[in-house]
Amino acid sequence: MRVLELWRYPVKSLQGERLAAADVGALGITGDRCWALFDRDTGLGLTARRVPELLWGSARLRADRGVEVVLPDGTVTTDDAVLSDWLGRRVELRAASDEGDLPPTYETPVDEDAADPDEWRQWEGASGPFHDSPRIRLSLVSTGTLGSWDRRRFRANVVLDGEGEDRMRGQEASLGGVRLRFGVPIGRCVMTTRPQPGGIGRDNSVLKTIHRERGGLLAVRAFVLAPGTVRVGDELRPAAD
Repeated sequence: MRVLELWRYPVKSLQGERLAAADVGALGITGDRCWALFDRDTGLGLTARRVPELLWGSARLRADRGVEVVLPDGTVTTDDAVLSDWLGRRVELRAASDEGDLPPTYETPVDEDAADPDEWRQWEGASGPFHDSPRIRLSLVSTGTLGSWDRRRFRANVVLDGEGEDRMRGQEASLGGVRLRFGVPIGRCVMTTRPQPGGIGRDNSVLKTIHRERGGLLAVRAFVLAPGTVRVGDELRPAAD
């Protein structure tokens, strides 16, 4: 399998940016999920599970390693007031802390299969970059696994050309200059059904099919054993026994 696409998502739940090469450290791709929007009244982090409008904005890193948000109308901003006007609630753009703060709290639907869930529960993400779990620092999926589904529904950092990532659990491998150990597959949520820019419509069958055919799991997570750089075209090479 070779790297077909590389993706970084600087702000949690916003659209990301496609890369030709990426520096990967212990916490994943540099700049990935390093910012998130928080509701100033509840203190909860926002995701597209609860606020689907987030998927219609995008984020990109600046040359100085800061971030900027691009709103659906093309406005480029980091101003909390402008972001609040966009979402219709008081929000703030918050950078992840690397000082061991408590994990942030988010909301997710009790019933992930429901088209418009009415009940929500709280869950904690990872400390540091705003990943869903401290075990998910780099995510990978293959075109063989995706089939006809648009890869943008699943927000993986690495899209591989071929198939076989599901069989890598527990194994070590090199990907460009990075050494990885593959962990368990990733449980999918209602975000995979959401409409997005670029002609991706609402499709509740996506999550139902993943639950029916794959036990709710799609794509894999990997731990970074040795940092380095990954480029499009690099081959995933399992470690020799």
